[in-house]
Amino acid sequence: MLRLSRDDRKRVLLVDDQPLVRQALRETISREAGLAVCGEAQDRAGALAAIEASRPDLAIVDLGMKNSGGIRLIQDMHDLHPRMLTLVLSRLDELLYAERAIGAGASGYISKEEAPAKIMQAVRKVFAGEIYWGERVAAQVASKVARSGRRARSLPRNLLSQRESQVFELIGSGILSTSALAAMLHVDVSTLETCRTRIQEKMNLGDARELLRAAIRWSVAEGACCQL
Repeated sequence: MLRLSRDDRKRVLLVDDQPLVRQALRETISREAGLAVCGEAQDRAGALAAIEASRPDLAIVDLGMKNSGGIRLIQDMHDLHPRMLTLVLSRLDELLYAERAIGAGASGYISKEEAPAKIMQAVRKVFAGEIYWGERVAAQVASKVARSGRRARSLPRNLLSQRESQVFELIGSGILSTSALAAMLHVDVSTLETCRTRIQEKMNLGDARELLRAAIRWSVAEGACCQL
């Protein structure tokens, strides 16, 4: 069996003010193929310094740290290191904070109450280029889309066709699967893929990740979710 060298592993930074949480995460990640903890921090200043020193691929960040605002930290990390991924691991209610965290630049949100295997599943999905959030949050965002007629009027109609606007809105609601989107719109997968490509071109978005983030940022802004 081919073993990855340390240089081949994805580097993970742990940002949490509770040493026991960091230790548990470090032990869990050490058992995962292709992953390695490259540093730890307990507050904003330590996190930003650790990023400069260790250049992680992913930061796992708590929102509820005593001396640091988690949302502000995510914004700072995203602005300073836009290629680095961020996964929020928090005890705070995901229905209140997940949308805001993702709108700030995080690539996922998962509760500390989840099993280690579920947390590692979230890590893998984020590394695969997906946005990870729970079914309750996806349902909440989709419900907002269904209820709010003004949302459709705020879409960039001068850029997108009606079908493209539908696809953009559904992506922002948390529906990520191409097959699911195609089924909802009663089109085949190839048609849906062409539509996504056109949206990226019209909105000057480099890839599917940028499209996803733009759609979710729009969804969060329209939803006016709670401030941290």
